[in-house]
Amino acid sequence: MSDLPRLGLLYLDHVLQFFAPSNFKGWPDKIEIVTYHWGNDKERFIKEVRRKKIDVLIGNIPATAYETFRGIARELPEVRFVPSLDTQFPNKSKENVTRLCEKYDIPIPPTQIFYDKNEAYRYLDRTTFPKIIKKSYGPSNYGGYFVHKVDTAAEAKALFDAKGYFPYYLQDFVPMAADIRVMLIGHRPVCAFWRRPADGGWLTNTSQGGNMDYADVPQEVLDLSVRVSKATKAEYFACDVAVGKDGSLSILECATAFAAFPYIRDWIGQYLVWLLSEGKFRKPWIPLYNWEELGKLSSRVLRRMRHIHFDQDPSLCASETGEMYQDFDEEQGYPLEVITPRDSEEWPSEQWQRTPLKSEPDSSPENDTSGNHAVSRTQP
Repeated sequence: MSDLPRLGLLYLDHVLQFFAPSNFKGWPDKIEIVTYHWGNDKERFIKEVRRKKIDVLIGNIPATAYETFRGIARELPEVRFVPSLDTQFPNKSKENVTRLCEKYDIPIPPTQIFYDKNEAYRYLDRTTFPKIIKKSYGPSNYGGYFVHKVDTAAEAKALFDAKGYFPYYLQDFVPMAADIRVMLIGHRPVCAFWRRPADGGWLTNTSQGGNMDYADVPQEVLDLSVRVSKATKAEYFACDVAVGKDGSLSILECATAFAAFPYIRDWIGQYLVWLLSEGKFRKPWIPLYNWEELGKLSSRVLRRMRHIHFDQDPSLCASETGEMYQDFDEEQGYPLEVITPRDSEEWPSEQWQRTPLKSEPDSSPENDTSGNHAVSRTQP
């Protein structure tokens, strides 16, 4: 179909691939692959995208290449990046998540960010504890290994001195009953699950002993996640929502880069096939609360399932307890929405760039082991 845009998948050396052409089942034309090789590869990469006449470039960009791809996107104004670089702004760092939430009045734990050591340490001398210290750089907390609870100023200073985290990113410790991961496509929740800490623990990550289940995710959590997704204008997105012991909700993390079973990536691909064809292909139907039924399967099975489809025939859509997915679908207010391209930059680098200490334009994850990406800027 000659009137379809030419799609390209963005890969980077040493970075796990989120998408494969098989996720875009039914797309009739060849899907190009363009791989970024790090170092001084910017000009070659731009030429390859132009040579292949790519209209839409799909893929997540790691924090270590984010500013480089800001520049690449500016030199390729004719190419639509999915997700856009503005949508991927919170992927880069915790501080970017904070800035996003502050701008859109989205609840987060009380947070302080310092770019001067003396100022940070003076704050530690006068604040209350416990506090949470996080490595800001990067989209996630890496299974909880870069998130620390400290009970005194001395402990916090020793941690910063030992780890070299920059900026100095601190949050009030919020006693949590659990957190909830919500995945969204076109601003529609497609998967959600609880993560609860182990007895006596405070981290909810399953790699840290937390446990998970899919039942009875509150609608308020879905509503909050949809708000964040809409704020970023994301084609696909994930949020981690903290549920305080007092019932309060706040955003811990949000990004387009997240761990997802293959069938979730298939659903994203099918949504993009519908979106980028401007409706020439079938709009996917992903029932709300499908996760309660799929979550009854073993994770070992879910990791191997591909191209899961749901029939809209009511006689075929009942759950084991007799409810119909249609009974709690579109009227719940979460339609699968069209995401249109941005026409301007929301988070321009001139205002928001964090300059790495290293001199190279970007640093491959293969070589970046320090976690030291110190920056200096004036807070806006």
